[in-house]
Amino acid sequence: MVKNHKTKLVLFDLDGTLIDTAPDFLFTLNKILSNNGKEVITKDEIKFHISEGTAKLIKTFFKIESDDINFKKYKDEFLSEYKLNLTKGSKLFDGMKSLIKYLDNNSIMYGVVTNKYFQYAEPIINSFKELNNIKVIICPDHVKVSKPDPEGILLACKKLNISPNDTIYLGDHLNDLRAGIAAGTKVIGCLYGYSLDEDSLKSDSYTYVKNVSEIISHID
Repeated sequence: MVKNHKTKLVLFDLDGTLIDTAPDFLFTLNKILSNNGKEVITKDEIKFHISEGTAKLIKTFFKIESDDINFKKYKDEFLSEYKLNLTKGSKLFDGMKSLIKYLDNNSIMYGVVTNKYFQYAEPIINSFKELNNIKVIICPDHVKVSKPDPEGILLACKKLNISPNDTIYLGDHLNDLRAGIAAGTKVIGCLYGYSLDEDSLKSDSYTYVKNVSEIISHID
């Protein structure tokens, strides 16, 4: 039965919230590491750094700083290779198809606000037929300041003419939750993703879920 929801819009962070992109990050980074004579890594090692961007991945796993003579070379190699591998292993998180179907059936709009640039985000999202009804994709290309600034979330709400008060923002990083709160949305921390831990969420009184299947119960 279709409910009369207060929630009119659900916005997702991309990596670690809507889509498990870790397999393609891992494949790409390991190829670049191997090509440069470095030791390859595991998914458990990379997943905590995915939400922090390419620069953090390069600094962490090549063990260099951004002023290193090879930093730009490694970063450019990674980005070029990643563009070739955007949709090879990435997948929707378990339960996401059911959540999306629920949103569709209840006429709740949904979109993405991510710190991933549009040239990478759009092909990934478009590779999933389940996401054909996404109404808005906001990337760093579209704003002056990325998360944790609320600009991207506010822009998504404005484009769809939905009040932040009627919006939920889902994320797997504290910067996501801080951006949502600053924008005036309800926020939900996603422990099934890459970066959050239950203790930090409890200490700051954030609402959180351990599985995608729990999200529906938090939709007003």
